[in-house]
Amino acid sequence: MLKTIALGGAGLLAVAIIVVLVMAAAKPDVFRVQRSASIKAPAEKIFPLIDDLHVSMNWSPYEEKDPAMKRSHGGPRSGKGAYYEWDGNKEVGSGRLTITESMSPNKVTMALDMTRPFECHNIIEYTLVPQGDATVVTWAMQGPAPYIAKVMQVFFDMDKMVGRDFEAGLASLKAMAEV
Repeated sequence: MLKTIALGGAGLLAVAIIVVLVMAAAKPDVFRVQRSASIKAPAEKIFPLIDDLHVSMNWSPYEEKDPAMKRSHGGPRSGKGAYYEWDGNKEVGSGRLTITESMSPNKVTMALDMTRPFECHNIIEYTLVPQGDATVVTWAMQGPAPYIAKVMQVFFDMDKMVGRDFEAGLASLKAMAEV
């Protein structure tokens, strides 16, 4: 009897694993997380708050997650070639953010290269679109979704997790820009 129950339990576990693997295989090969906020300020005022990685630390939600993290900057102060490196706790990991495109006052594109907690290479894009007396700022991240990431997405909603950080960051950016 116990042998039958054990075999049945192993069979259920095998079926559960197969279901998870099939669900993961059905996920897209690329992910994208995006959030937008309307900020009552001209794009010309908001753009430097994003394009200067020294200043963006003041509104980034990731800075609050590990105030003790090690940070360094390099390249020009702002614009294409500017970079920011960090090494922090398990919430922020370690990596490098490099501005790859800077089109004042409408767009900043960055390469995000994480080394910890796992290696990944994603693209961050900020777009600023004037709308009346405000500017709609969109923060987006996209990148490849390797199979292991797809398995994790079966259990964790990356859009919600990262999206909350983007929403918090945009709210802080809004507070800085609307002063």
